Amino acid sequence: MTPFRRPDAARRGRDRRARVLTPAPGARRIEGVRPTTAVVGGGIAGLAAATALAERNVAVTLYERLPFLGGRVGGWPVDLNDGTPVTMSRGFHAFFRQYYNLRGLLRRTDPGLERLTGLPDYPLRHRDGQRDGFRRVPRTPPWSALGFVALSPSFGLRDLRRMNPAAALPLFDVRVPEVYERLDGVSAHDFLESVRFPPGARHLAFEVFSRSFFADPRQLSAAEMVLMFHIYFLGSAEGLLFDVPDAPFPAALWEPLAGYLLRHGVEIRTSTAVETVDPAGDGGYEVVTDGGARRHDTVVLALDTAGLRSLVARSGRLGDPPWRERVARLRNAPPFLVTRLWLDRPVAPERPGFLGTSGYDGLDNISVLERYEDEAARWAARTGGSVVELHAYALPPEASRETEQKRLIDQLHRVYPETRGAGIVDARHEWRSDCPLFPVGGHADRPTVRTPDPGLVVAGDLVRTDLPVALMERAATTGFLAANALLERWGVRGQTLWTVPDRGRGAVLRGLAGRGERPSG
Repeated sequence: MTPFRRPDAARRGRDRRARVLTPAPGARRIEGVRPTTAVVGGGIAGLAAATALAERNVAVTLYERLPFLGGRVGGWPVDLNDGTPVTMSRGFHAFFRQYYNLRGLLRRTDPGLERLTGLPDYPLRHRDGQRDGFRRVPRTPPWSALGFVALSPSFGLRDLRRMNPAAALPLFDVRVPEVYERLDGVSAHDFLESVRFPPGARHLAFEVFSRSFFADPRQLSAAEMVLMFHIYFLGSAEGLLFDVPDAPFPAALWEPLAGYLLRHGVEIRTSTAVETVDPAGDGGYEVVTDGGARRHDTVVLALDTAGLRSLVARSGRLGDPPWRERVARLRNAPPFLVTRLWLDRPVAPERPGFLGTSGYDGLDNISVLERYEDEAARWAARTGGSVVELHAYALPPEASRETEQKRLIDQLHRVYPETRGAGIVDARHEWRSDCPLFPVGGHADRPTVRTPDPGLVVAGDLVRTDLPVALMERAATTGFLAANALLERWGVRGQTLWTVPDRGRGAVLRGLAGRGERPSG
């Protein structure tokens, strides 16, 4: 095992108000007999937990059902019809500069984050011709919001006069968990209706946030959408521009991290599904796979919604009845579709690496992979073609797959007309329904990191925290928090974390938001 070297937890970005979260005090690492931990799930949350534990000399076994790491940000090899070996994935992911803890995890093997490359803009396009972007918008609140309104064609003077500023006040002082107490009982759609945002701005800005959760705004808790607005826009000075890996996810992210974990003594067991986890008589846990049973002192459950629900249902003695009932009530977001096309001719040179779309009959965004990914760039250079990826979120569960796949390609032709005459060398369609749903009123049912069993913790983007984090950053943060909870039991200092500010920026805006909450009379 390589010598222990404590890396920075998550070097914060440009925002001087980013919040630091120090762990409980303790020893630097485990000395003597090493406790054992089973980490069930090899996605971002499981990898973060395994990393923090292994760095402090815990004996970690990482179980992953799939043959690769990374979970929903993983990738796997396929051969195209032209014989080219390539890497397929579940689609585009934006690595925002606010993702302090995820970026801290990646710095273990890439200290300068040189395997991430920044895209020059976050462009948005509506069917009626309206376009927006964030390249010219100031990054520091409140100038970010004022700049967006001033620069965006979605906001006209008449639209601004129609808005209800009192209803928008919760946006200016978001705190966790108070935001859930105020807005979890309201849908994102109804909140936007109450504010009377211009329809164009709603489609081009706010629904981008809600659909990032793979949910229809009518199903999504307004608290989650407002928290997203705080994280990316009104609460953080990092801005809405983002980075993307310059190679497929395995090569850029997870294969280097797997090597790092192996050097720290982690046993990585991919293609190994965990069947049950049950308390053992000596205070530990018995983890059963198709290869047999193994005892561990502690367990981290870092699974997606369906995986957690299923494993807990099969493991009849985990937790207590109220906890098990809450887990059983967790639900998945509606299905989504990722279509990747290898075309025999290039898209127009001005097409961006990523474009968010609205009003195009289910099409939510388009990526041109050769703009930033080396594998796609090599294929495009050799063939003269393009690699294009299409996303459709929150599709009806009963939707016809063939119909939706065709519809998505038809919409590509509307947005990028030069693709109408392109031949399709190969097409891959990924249908998934394994993202967590954050429904109206559902916050109280979500599991926390700690469970009724002190040696059992939970991590993942489905987990409830009192921190302003979401999506991949919530996965990484809860993975570190799960490790910290176990390390605290052993008297070992855990991982230092960062988040965006945990309250609205500026006393004036917070004061206005507070006045808006007070009853009149």
